[in-house]
Amino acid sequence: MIIEVSSAHVERLLAEARNTLPREACGLLLGNGAQIEEVRVCRNVHPQPETHFEIDPQALIEAHRAARVGGPQVLGYYHSHPAGPPEPSSTDRAHATGDGKVWAIVGEGRVGWWRDTPEGFEALSYEPPGR
Repeated sequence: MIIEVSSAHVERLLAEARNTLPREACGLLLGNGAQIEEVRVCRNVHPQPETHFEIDPQALIEAHRAARVGGPQVLGYYHSHPAGPPEPSSTDRAHATGDGKVWAIVGEGRVGWWRDTPEGFEALSYEPPGR
């Protein structure tokens, strides 16, 4: 699977990760089909935000409600690894649900793109929209 994401969205993910240090940044990836149209920043409500993330449940509920009435779909989620690479950690793997959602993980100044499958995370490719 190839997802479409603009360089502006990639830059936003990198900036959010930098601005949130030493905590993990997190949020939603919204769009349609394979195109990410919005990066929505959400509060990390986990009690240990330096090493874990939990997207504010209210933000997730609101995004799903908006999608049901024609808004962009929740394609996936993003979070950062303040002291690690942009790939799924053992904690990420333990909390994955295999729901097919896209995960963008920011670490070491890069963004890794993954799909949460029933068999585990699979690496994704991405390109700018319209290619």
